[in-house]
Amino acid sequence: MSTVMRGDQESFDALMRRFKKVVLEDRILSTTRRNRFFEKPSQERKRKQARKLRKSRQTTRKLEERRW
Repeated sequence: MSTVMRGDQESFDALMRRFKKVVLEDRILSTTRRNRFFEKPSQERKRKQARKLRKSRQTTRKLEERRW
């Protein structure tokens, strides 16, 4: 559970900004969105494999650009 304590002279807007940052760092929203619906294990494996493939293509593309 993410908690943020309000400082003495801190405004509500600043408090909300800090809270949103903590929530993003904890990846709370992304996990809840991902777990909103059940995903079959085979679909999860396919999704992870596709992510790995995209990332490897991106890194090889960057390495090839550096060579030129």
